[in-house]
Amino acid sequence: MAYGSPERLADVPAYYADIRGGRPIAPENLADLVERYRRLGIEEASPLNAITEATRAALEAEVGVPVFSGMKHWTPRIADAAETALAGGADVLVGLVLAPHYSVMSIKGYRDQLEGALAGRAELRFVESWHTEPGFVELLAGRVRGSALVQAGAHVVFSAHSLPERILALGDPYKAQLLETAGLVAAAAGIGEEDWSFSFQSESPTGEPWLGPDILDHLEALAAAGVGRVLVCPVGFVSDHLEIRWDIDVEAQEKAAGLGLELGRIEMPNADPAFVDVLATIVRRALAVPSSV
Repeated sequence: MAYGSPERLADVPAYYADIRGGRPIAPENLADLVERYRRLGIEEASPLNAITEATRAALEAEVGVPVFSGMKHWTPRIADAAETALAGGADVLVGLVLAPHYSVMSIKGYRDQLEGALAGRAELRFVESWHTEPGFVELLAGRVRGSALVQAGAHVVFSAHSLPERILALGDPYKAQLLETAGLVAAAAGIGEEDWSFSFQSESPTGEPWLGPDILDHLEALAAAGVGRVLVCPVGFVSDHLEIRWDIDVEAQEKAAGLGLELGRIEMPNADPAFVDVLATIVRRALAVPSSV
């Protein structure tokens, strides 16, 4: 399962309306989103959707069982994927979100949609989080280690999508899981504690406090501290989402340039065979261990 992405520029208004779930849409926010997709050259086909399909097909070939894509906010929908699986005779389903870290504001929504679609007609083995999966940690660590920027002494900034700060009062594990992943990747990559930090990105304009520091503010602080090179390692994303292509490759790059910083990022896992192997390991484990729910 994945968040979903509009297939073409004309789909953006409907996609944004789906995300908003009936809540009012500020015209300027919609216009800004459309312009971002336009500037990234997404007119008639979404590279992210193609990446998701390539990942699905590769995972299916690797595990030898049917794999279906279900999107939280676009097509194919999670409910449609569940119906297709059931129609094919499935009596056990593994629910796996292409997001490693659990939050009630994100992963729970996927589970709710999938459980609602299944309505008890099959056993669900849902993967709540996989943020410490050894293969995932090593995949990211390898890309950090192999970076020319890191080899030149760059500071590593791990990042993830921000969420409203109120989740902390609920005991949500999201931030703690992100920091755990970052620490594991840094250690595996041989990055000392003083040479890495964490920031959030992609905050939405909701008028309430969100988890920080925001990466743009964080870059300012690093520059003020004398850092000259930065490698961004987005641990909360696994594909070239808009949040990578725009928030890092455009906004953060522009910010870094204005600060005199050299900024780069790791290549995202996307449909890399090594990443597909990680997903296959998770699926095989889920299929081997009956659900306790």
